[in-house]
Amino acid sequence: MKNYTITVNGNVYDVTVEEGASTGAVAAPVKKAAPKAAPAAAAPAAAPKASGAAGSVRVEAGAAGKVFKLDTKVGDTVKKGDAVVTIEAMKMEIPVVAPQDGTVASIEVNVGDAIEAGALLATLN
Repeated sequence: MKNYTITVNGNVYDVTVEEGASTGAVAAPVKKAAPKAAPAAAAPAAAPKASGAAGSVRVEAGAAGKVFKLDTKVGDTVKKGDAVVTIEAMKMEIPVVAPQDGTVASIEVNVGDAIEAGALLATLN
């Protein structure tokens, strides 16, 4: 048997794999109490989350992936269809666009964050 530590979307799992066993049964992984901290070198590259009041218009991810680029910053004026955040999913860059004209009220993610479909990325006023 071999033990592995696997990280999926920031969650750390310890799994045990038994070689040569072909019973078809799959054991559920055991989740560790706390995920491992990101390397300190990655921290300066991430933009800080905006603090302040959130806007009334939500900009949400259409797919799960990783935040690739912040195309706007708090206070920027955007038109309907302008890219607000770009996510990377399956080696593709996918712009997440403003659903209507407005001003960016908050950015809720940082570059490199793993996100799920429907996650709040930003808000507009």
